[in-house]
Parts: sequence; structure tokens; C-alpha cells
Amino acid sequence: MTDIIDYQAQHKQRLAYMPWLYFSLKPKHLSWAQPWQAAIQQHLMAVETVSIGEHCFIAPQAQLFAEPGRDIIIGDQCMIAADCFLHGPIILGREVAINHGCSLDGGRGKIIIGDQTRIANNVTIYAFNHGISPTMPIYQQNAHSKGIVIGKDVWIGAQAGIVDGVTIGNCAVVGMGCIVTKNVPDYAIVAGNPAKVIGDRRDKA
Repeated sequence: MTDIIDYQAQHKQRLAYMPWLYFSLKPKHLSWAQPWQAAIQQHLMAVETVSIGEHCFIAPQAQLFAEPGRDIIIGDQCMIAADCFLHGPIILGREVAINHGCSLDGGRGKIIIGDQTRIANNVTIYAFNHGISPTMPIYQQNAHSKGIVIGKDVWIGAQAGIVDGVTIGNCAVVGMGCIVTKNVPDYAIVAGNPAKVIGDRRDKA
């Protein structure tokens, strides 16, 4: 029995950091993984203003915070990996993947992420910004929030950053480590700091 418990504990760690594996588990593993996930998700929905769709995976090490009016709405078959921080308002479409170490805050304007979008590890998406007038300390200044919209079937590379007010079009690709400060057209491939268009995904067919 000890060996089984130790194995399951390690398998849970593996799933927490590689959540896509959850969706290919065999029935013998689903027999313990599904009740484990159900308990995690039921607890989140009981203590936070969070709505979770069908067949999702949320790592127990993920931190989700949502107050009334700053809801987090998660569509079907989404996955949120370990060490992520999400603060609403955030809306995830279907089959959205957020890999480990990402940080998302919807501010007042909201983060909306379309279906089948994939977000690699350690991405930062903040839908607010502070005033920077030199007449008072930054921490005393009001924040402003326009919101961020990310389309469907978008790939956001590791350690990228997306600032408030940006819209990323459908099917775009955001390169590793780049900072997105302006809108990104559909199918565009962007890279750099600040991010600039370097190609079109349709040319890769």
C-alpha cells in the first residue's frame, strides 16, 4: 500500500507541472485522478467566485483568487499548471492551457482568452497599470485598466509579457521572452522587446 501511495503522490506532482498528461491517463489512473481533481475544483468553487467547466485540470499548487465582480470563468477541458497565480476577472474559453509559473491579473478591465490558446511557462499578463506622475509616490496613484483580449488558437511563448490594453488576434504566435505593448494582428508572429511582427503563421503551412 505504501508503494501505491508514494507512486500516486509522485504522479500527482508530475501532472501538476505537465497537466496535458491528465487528458491521456488510462482508466486505472483516472480512478484516483478524477476524484482528486473533483475535490480540488469543488473546493475552489466553494471558496472563490470561480466557475469551472467539464473535464478540466487545475493543479493544487495553482492559486486562483476571484471576488464577486471579479469572477474567473474557466471553459471545458482547460488546464492550469502548478505555481500559477490568477486574479479575476478572467474568462478562459475551451481547451485553454496555462503552464507553470504564469501570472495573470484581470485588473478592472478583464482578461479574455479564446478557445484552444496555449500559454507557456512564466508568462505575465496584467490588465492594469499604475499612474506614474512624479508629483506623488507611485503606490499612492490610481491604477487604470483597459483589459486584455487574446484570441483563439494563439501560442504565447515562455516568459513573454502582455501589457494592459492589448488585443492579440486569432491564431497569432508570441515569441519567447517578448513584451507585447501593441495589438497583434490575426496570424502574426511577433518577437522582441517591444514585440514586432516578424512573420505570418500562414506562411508556415
